[in-house]
Order: sequence, then C-alpha cells, then structure tokens
Amino acid sequence: MEKTALRNAIENNRDVTKLGEVASYIPELAKGNRDALGACIFDTGGNLLLEGDYETKFTIQSVSKVITLICALIDNGKEIVFSKVGNEPSSDPFNSLLKLEIEENHKPLNPFINAGAIVCTSLVAGDNGIEKFTRILNMIRKLANNENIEVNYPVFRSEKLTGNTNRAIAYFLKGAGIIEKDVEDILDTYFKCCSIEVDVEDIARIASVIANNGIAPWSKEMLIPKEVNRIVKATMSTCGLYDSSGKFSVDVGIPAKSGVGGCIMAVVPNRMGIAVVGPSLDKHGNSVAGIKVMESLSRALELSIF
Repeated sequence: MEKTALRNAIENNRDVTKLGEVASYIPELAKGNRDALGACIFDTGGNLLLEGDYETKFTIQSVSKVITLICALIDNGKEIVFSKVGNEPSSDPFNSLLKLEIEENHKPLNPFINAGAIVCTSLVAGDNGIEKFTRILNMIRKLANNENIEVNYPVFRSEKLTGNTNRAIAYFLKGAGIIEKDVEDILDTYFKCCSIEVDVEDIARIASVIANNGIAPWSKEMLIPKEVNRIVKATMSTCGLYDSSGKFSVDVGIPAKSGVGGCIMAVVPNRMGIAVVGPSLDKHGNSVAGIKVMESLSRALELSIF
C-alpha cells in the first residue's frame, strides 16, 4: 500500500513542479533541476521505499536546522537554548529581521528561521567554527547512517558570497548580546551546514530516527535523547515550514522541515520518516510539488497526527 501511495504521489504531482521556481538568490542553487521530483520512505522497522528522481543530490539547506537544534539541546539543555531563542511560529519570511528589532529581548522567534538557527549554531559545542561544524556534520552522518556525507563547496562559497542578509542578522544578534562568539566564524559554520549534500534516503533515515523516539531503526541505538527528540518534533510541527507552517499542519498534519534546496523532511511518529525533493519552490521557499506529494501521502496513508 505504501509503495503504491508513494508512486501515485510522485507521478500525480510531477506537473506541479512547473508552478514554482528554483532558488536563485544563492547562485549555485539556480542550477537545480526544476522538474526533478523524488521521494523516500524509511519506516521504523527499517524498510526502505524509493520513488521518482530519488538519486537527485541536493544541499540540505534549512533541514540542517533540525540537526543543529538537536546538537544545541544536547550540548546545553533546553533552559539555556530557549533563553536565547524562542519556540513560537513566525508569520514573517525566514530571513526577516523585523521581529528581532521590535521584540523587547531581541530573541529570534524560533530555531528554524535563519536568526534562530544562527543562534543555535553558536550554542553547539566547540571552541571554534570548525569544531562546531564537525559536531553537526558527524551528527548528520550518524543519523543518516552514511559516513560519506560531505559539503558541496561550490554551494558553500556561493552562500558565503551572497549571504549578506544573514550577515546583517548575525551582527544584529551580536550587538544584542545574544551571540557571544565571533560572528564570521559562526556564519561560516552556518553556511557550511546548509551546504551539506545529501539525497532523499539520507534525509528519510534521519527522519526515521526522530519518528522512532530517537532510536536508529537499523541499530536500535539511542542517537537522540528522548526529551530532545520530543522538543524537536514539537518545533517541527509548529515552525517547520516557515510562514506556511500552519497551513501544512492543516493539510498534512505531521512534523516536518523544509529547505530551499527543495527538500521536505517529514516525521510520522512511531511509523516512518519521509523525504521529498523537488527544487521548484513556492513563494514561501518550500518545494511546491513536495508539499503536494506530502498532502497525497497523508490522505492515502492517514498520516495526520491530529
């Protein structure tokens, strides 16, 4: 049933890719294949399903914010993390500075907008950006069960050269006393994390660990502490798709996180992890066909947690 549902979700939504555009504000991302659409399901029993353009490689982009949050929570505890970043949804674009200025304490609203992710990056264990990045990359490799995951350096250089809005956000946070470390060092780590190259199987495996209460389905090893895992699922539910998170909760109804590389990572608690890639994006920065694939799967497999 799941295989049929996955195949139908991909094939019935291929034309939707034409309704969006690939991200172009990062020049290297503009090279993405607008027509690509692929997906993977990895369930908590360790079963793997692949469909469509599943071999498509893409950079993880904002899906990395989930793993950065996991590391920050493990390394600091929730009291310290949420003293510097909130956990409320945002109605503004993911790279907006507006709320930072008007909020009295200048805290970013949540860990999944750019400002919040930059703060979480600064909180990851390590004396410098290299150590922090290594910590996050190793966690991604462990959760995906893939030691070969690496950075796409052309994308990293492109992000670093054009990331002026993120630079403005980070320096504002430094001025507000929320970031204590060197700004450029933290930004290098942040840009590198966004530039990690993966495929849908990698992302579905990461999602399956979160779905399985932090336990890897393939090894039965606890990779994410239970309380951290709970917080991450909750934050994905309320904040994972930027300023369209509420609509996604209504239409799909499961924790998820998107990225401008075209990926959506979704978690069905106690059942499965799902990853979709479709580089053609809507105005919110979410995969336009990926959302439709998730809506189709949610209906066919009754995935909604609500």
